Amino acid sequence: MSRITARFAQLKKARRAAFIPFITAGDPNLETSFAILEKLPAAGADLIELGVPFSDPMADGPAVQASSLRALKAGMTLPKVLELVRRFRRADTATPIVLMGYYNPIHHYGSARFAKDAAEAGIDGLITVDLPPEEDEVLRLPAAAQGLDVIRLATPTTDNRRLKTVLSGAGGFLYYVSIAGVTGTKSFAGEDVRAAVERLKSQTGLPCVVGFGIRTPEQAAEIAGFADGAVVGSAIVSRIAEGGSAKDVVEFCERLAKSVHAAKSDSVVE
Repeated sequence: MSRITARFAQLKKARRAAFIPFITAGDPNLETSFAILEKLPAAGADLIELGVPFSDPMADGPAVQASSLRALKAGMTLPKVLELVRRFRRADTATPIVLMGYYNPIHHYGSARFAKDAAEAGIDGLITVDLPPEEDEVLRLPAAAQGLDVIRLATPTTDNRRLKTVLSGAGGFLYYVSIAGVTGTKSFAGEDVRAAVERLKSQTGLPCVVGFGIRTPEQAAEIAGFADGAVVGSAIVSRIAEGGSAKDVVEFCERLAKSVHAAKSDSVVE
């Protein structure tokens, strides 16, 4: 059983949703980034989404774009992202880590080599936002050979016909993008997201988590009331941008986690 599957099984038993923070690896620099990363599990993170810095992050809004640029300016590279995870795994072998990024750095690294090195580093899943299902075989096959989950995205425009394609070959969990647009620029409409998650869950046994547009503990708790997980990214990296210390960022994550964990889900995956 993968770490992702095991963690969602634990959450199902506890009847609560997952808190999934997003940070960009190397933002604002390597050591501060690691200081945040290593403390996230104790702060309540059930899974961690780790962004791979890229110069043209087209799915991301201004806050996450800026975090990528800060990390790149500080010298972050894909090999250093893998090393960051290796360091994390020396003390934590249980918390799932999902890399979120774009295909260009992976293509440059070599898909098969990357999948092997990522698995050996302790990564559990991959979200590659610019590889649609029809074209992700180049990464999905080597990832599957290494036991890595390829996590797919569904959006407000994903109809049932398209959803079948999205789900074919998907693993880990299904990531529902709550808004039409980029990260951190809009807020979601709770009832619309609830209806969308209910539709998705009727079509798959994968856990369904929600991201994009969740900025406050209250919003995270609302999502946790009906989804299997809540992803918070822009609000966290914005605190890093504002010069917040690792301690400040981790304390914000603690508040988010408490809100998610206090919201007993009425729709935990069966």
